[in-house]
Amino acid sequence: MIYDVAIIGAGVSGASTAWQLSHFDCRTILLERWADVGFGVSKANSGIVHGGFHHPVSTLKAKLEIRGNLMFEKLQYELGFPFQRNGILVVAFSEEQMATVRKLYQQGIANGVRNLEMCGRDRLLELEPKLNPEVVGGFFAPNGGTIEPYRYVFSLVEGAMRNGVELQCNFEVTQGKWNAEESFWRLTAADGREISARRVVNAAGLFADQISHVCGAEEYRIHPRKGEEYLLDRNSSARPRRVIFPVPSRDSKGVLVIPTAEGTTMIGPTADPAEDKLDTTTSADNMHRIVALVRQMVNGISTRDIITSFAGLRPVLESEDFYIARSEKAPHFIQVAGIQSPGLTASPAIGEYVKDLLKEDGMTLTEKNHVVQELPVRHEIRHETPETLDTLHKDDPRWTHVVCRCENISEAEIIEAVRKGHTTLDGVKFYTRGGMGRCQGGFCSAKIMKIISRESGIPMEKLTKKGGNSRLLGGVLGSAEVEPMPEK
Repeated sequence: MIYDVAIIGAGVSGASTAWQLSHFDCRTILLERWADVGFGVSKANSGIVHGGFHHPVSTLKAKLEIRGNLMFEKLQYELGFPFQRNGILVVAFSEEQMATVRKLYQQGIANGVRNLEMCGRDRLLELEPKLNPEVVGGFFAPNGGTIEPYRYVFSLVEGAMRNGVELQCNFEVTQGKWNAEESFWRLTAADGREISARRVVNAAGLFADQISHVCGAEEYRIHPRKGEEYLLDRNSSARPRRVIFPVPSRDSKGVLVIPTAEGTTMIGPTADPAEDKLDTTTSADNMHRIVALVRQMVNGISTRDIITSFAGLRPVLESEDFYIARSEKAPHFIQVAGIQSPGLTASPAIGEYVKDLLKEDGMTLTEKNHVVQELPVRHEIRHETPETLDTLHKDDPRWTHVVCRCENISEAEIIEAVRKGHTTLDGVKFYTRGGMGRCQGGFCSAKIMKIISRESGIPMEKLTKKGGNSRLLGGVLGSAEVEPMPEK
């Protein structure tokens, strides 16, 4: 088969593009180098829907950020991922910082952002009582919010696949050749698999420069910028109502306090240049630095509340702007590179933008007569009423068999994740939140592994944390039969 479009990279940009194209009569395939979608840049995202005031509207990133911000209510209604528009506060602790705050406020007004509100100390403390009372002033952007980024990517891809988009994971593109005689691209993976497509969308995140190189397109370099973040227990007294931003620096929006969409609190990130695109280590020094900075903004921060740390790498170009354009060197090749912050916010608009570029490239896009516009409602027992839980239990007792106690995740939810193709421990964790709580999987990981093995047929000793060489067990395991819950 020759596909109409091959999208390389199943992060927020590639997934949004796949969701857009799934509404049209075209054969689309989504290729991901890792074991599951969203396992690259997107999984370590801060999960903020930005407010459209950090960048001038002359930049492509600002234009797409502002457009993307407005699209989330509809997408959330259709796809069901966790999202809340709880607002952003930008806070200053000196008159010198207030000068920058006023510039950001005026930039937001110039960008057409609505309902921005300049605030004095009393108004800020009314909007966010957790703020350090030494705050001088700032402004409120009620259109900002938070989202769970991995669930967002999973939902986009599931919706696209229900409308006919194909997905291949563990497909690391190492070669791309244009067949001029028959007008198609031949993409070759590291394991020898091949895909043919009339057009290619390069949404490969940190590796977009490598994809562009092997396909003979533009030469540029992605500069990784590392951000360490720290997650606080959902019972932390420091959890604010709003996303709290400090006054930004030249390279970073600063260290934030983020009330995540699913109830925990995140602090960070750092913004440090990195050489290794796979370096996701964290350090105690950076943890203490972040905690010290956050304590200047909010009350109640304690290192005892930190339950885990992680790092992500932003794919930065020299220009700092997004690079989304038709290639001038390679035929029928669309570049989607340098998608750093606010890439998640911009992603719905990025999908639209790429769709329009494909039209400009001569691709005919005819809307389908019927598309799946909404995903089925998911049952999550932590959000269900006792009456609903009783009904679910009568249908299948596994709905009330709690496997992850910290996050209140049932066996049935884990089974659903596995049956949808998430067969790594991290894939199940990101889909269900199983293992994301206070104990970080200390009590439930073995149980989840047994369920994955039972439902997927993968032997326990071959299960991985995140694919590749991340095996969870060494050697060969003997009999590890899992007693199934009785079914009705």
